[in-house]
Amino acid sequence: MKLTKYTHACVRLEKEGKVLVIDPGTFSESEEALSGAHAVLVTHEHNDHIDRPAVTAALRSNTMLEVHAPAGVAAALKENGDVAARVHTVEPNSGFDAAGFNIRTYGGQHAVIHAQIPVVANIGYLVDDNVFHPGDSFVVPDGISVQTLLVPIHAPWSKVGEVVDFVISVRAPKAFPVHDGLLNELGRGIVEGHVTRIGARYGTTYARLAPKESVEV
Repeated sequence: MKLTKYTHACVRLEKEGKVLVIDPGTFSESEEALSGAHAVLVTHEHNDHIDRPAVTAALRSNTMLEVHAPAGVAAALKENGDVAARVHTVEPNSGFDAAGFNIRTYGGQHAVIHAQIPVVANIGYLVDDNVFHPGDSFVVPDGISVQTLLVPIHAPWSKVGEVVDFVISVRAPKAFPVHDGLLNELGRGIVEGHVTRIGARYGTTYARLAPKESVEV
């Protein structure tokens, strides 16, 4: 399938004429990513992972579009009654089809930012036993060999050692960055250097993708 990375956490997957978008947030080129999409997966409720006005507008303009999201996100979108029937609540440890893509879900909880900041629901999605987007967590899928890992390279809730440990725990052959919107080039170079060097020892080839760059996976 074709994978296109957008700024920060959003990716677009395409195969056999079908389009699946994950986490079209306010930091991303959401309208472009959603153009012609058949399904959207949302990992959690934070605005950098879902641009609610953009997703609602896409649902209204594209009657083929279906959205799958944790309960809180789904409930908020369903308040727009005209699109509610095409918004679906997702639970962890489940499976379903979305626009011809096979989806398996993992996790359930956003990584802890601080004890005084409430933890929200977070779902990691494995697409076609290939691409894994963990959202804002380092949950490692069990019972499956991930082929393509999307790595949250930097976040207020993580440190470099945790990023590296996540990569070497999953041990996917390929890894690409997401959640990089808060990094400058100096910080990115430090984190990616560690991920590239140490990940390679465990069989993972890490490669940077620029916003709107595509790769076959």
